Amino acid sequence: MSSRTPDLKALLIIALPMIISQASETVMMFADRLFLSWLGKAHISAAMSGGLSSFVFMSLFTGTVGYVNALSAQYYGAGEEGNCVSTVTQGIRLSVLFYPLGLLFIPLVSRFFQISGHSPEQIVLETTYFRLLMLGGIFALIRTAFAGFFLGIGKTGTVMYANLAGMLINIPVNYVLIFGKFGFPEMGISGAAVGTLAGSFLISLILVIAFLRHKIYREHHGPEVWKFNKPIMGKLLRYGVPAGIELFLNVFAFNLFVQMMHSYSADVAAAVTITFNYDMIAFIPMLGLGFAITSLVGQQMGADNPEGALRVSHLAMKVGAVYGFSMVMLFVFLAGPLVGVFARGLSGADGAVVSLSKSMLRLASIYIMADVVQLVFSGTLRGAGDTKWVMYISVAMHWILALLAWIMIKVLVLHPLVVWLGFISFVVFLGLAMFIRYRLGFWKEMRIIQ
Repeated sequence: MSSRTPDLKALLIIALPMIISQASETVMMFADRLFLSWLGKAHISAAMSGGLSSFVFMSLFTGTVGYVNALSAQYYGAGEEGNCVSTVTQGIRLSVLFYPLGLLFIPLVSRFFQISGHSPEQIVLETTYFRLLMLGGIFALIRTAFAGFFLGIGKTGTVMYANLAGMLINIPVNYVLIFGKFGFPEMGISGAAVGTLAGSFLISLILVIAFLRHKIYREHHGPEVWKFNKPIMGKLLRYGVPAGIELFLNVFAFNLFVQMMHSYSADVAAAVTITFNYDMIAFIPMLGLGFAITSLVGQQMGADNPEGALRVSHLAMKVGAVYGFSMVMLFVFLAGPLVGVFARGLSGADGAVVSLSKSMLRLASIYIMADVVQLVFSGTLRGAGDTKWVMYISVAMHWILALLAWIMIKVLVLHPLVVWLGFISFVVFLGLAMFIRYRLGFWKEMRIIQ
């Protein structure tokens, strides 16, 4: 444990493994959708729609459990290592409670896709994918709790190795099961879901074993740490529930936006999915930086060093800007080759998909730096405990996006590129709002633990 003011090296030691971890998640999703694109545009669209929907309906729970990260970090910064262990065990209790609640959403989703106006073929595929991912949702909850411990104490390399192992299992299993190789039946989109769950199971198993073997757990383990801990559970719910509600409402609103874009036509659905596949490359690795910021800021605030937390955010902004600028160059100058990667499953009549994808990808470069801003400063605010205001700002902005998308698509029936410009404006304003809240400085006076 250390309360010294972090430098760039300290930030990168924690952030780089998390960026690599999130990059491995990106590779898994990218490969999943790439393989399915070889089966046709309905499959790739269903993978995004069904996968995003499963994330939506588990996000309330994973977002709450995910606050194990910030709370463990504050206890670690304050030198209360035993409470780090108890925070994880309370997170596991919540995971076991939340899993059956998540399953209750399964019967609702097919009707949701129908209301969204998707084609019958896509509805069948995305419902199958969604159902299987939800049945394996317990792995997402468990890995979130244990990963939060390692993030909180700054041992992000453990999470990185677990995620890389999951990727090495996920991709070949997906390929074998989707296309029916080596004697296995051809399962199509069901095989993609099973491969994803196999990777998630392995990640969870590695993190559980690493936690039980860790020095902090061995020094503080015992029957009492697995019992219900009212003070810690109270903190986890008080600060984690706003984070979970924020994630759920945000992703739900974003999902509505995606579903409405898919309702234009099969061509637009495929183009949107291809574009967001590359958006993942820019956005998801930066989530790793955001997790690292939350962890380091939590440690500094737990050690009563708000100036150290301030320095963390400044350093992270510089790192994010370098990565963001490289993504801008990639999207602007290599849009054609990037879209061409997905052309294998498209016919000659699908030229409109390729053309629209290129335009959307180049326009996406406009909002990348705004994404960096909102991730850095929202990560800082969460680490300090300012979760309610982050929730208010983010939820309001996301639902404004959903409302405007409905008006533009269903009422005014504007061109998809016009709606895409509206999405870009939303990201820019969200980044600005997070920056303003950060600059007001209220987070510097907050304390989760005494």
